[in-house]
Amino acid sequence: MALNDPLGDLITRIRNAQMRKKAKVTSPGSKLRASVLEILKSEGYIRDFSTVEYGNGRTEFEIELKYFDGQPVIREITRVSKPGRRVYASVKNLPRVANGLGVAILSTPKGVMADHTAREQNVGGEILCTVF
Repeated sequence: MALNDPLGDLITRIRNAQMRKKAKVTSPGSKLRASVLEILKSEGYIRDFSTVEYGNGRTEFEIELKYFDGQPVIREITRVSKPGRRVYASVKNLPRVANGLGVAILSTPKGVMADHTAREQNVGGEILCTVF
C-alpha cells in the first residue's frame, strides 16, 4: 500500500490508540518517524519506543503511550505541514504552542528538533506538527 503522508499516519495512529486507552501502538519505521518519536520521548509525551526488525529491511516501531490519572498525556497532536500545503517559518516566526506549554516539531537544515531547540540554535524550517 502506498502512503502519501507517513508522518500524518503516525500522528493518527497515536491519536486513535490514545482514544481507545491502548498501552502500545505500532507504526512502520522510517528515519523521519524515528526522529519525531525521539523528540516526543525527550519532551515527555510518550513513555518509550522500540524498533522491531523484520526480514528484508522492513522495520516497525512499537510505541508505549503515556497516561496520567487515566488521561492521555498528549491532549492534542496535529499535523501542520501537509503534502498538499507545506508550512515554513523563520526563527522569528516560530509558533508558540499553548503559550509555551506545548511544543512544535520542526524539520530544519540541522535536523528534526523541537521549537525551543530551534530558537536556541537560531534556525527555522518546516513545521511538521504541534503537540500539547
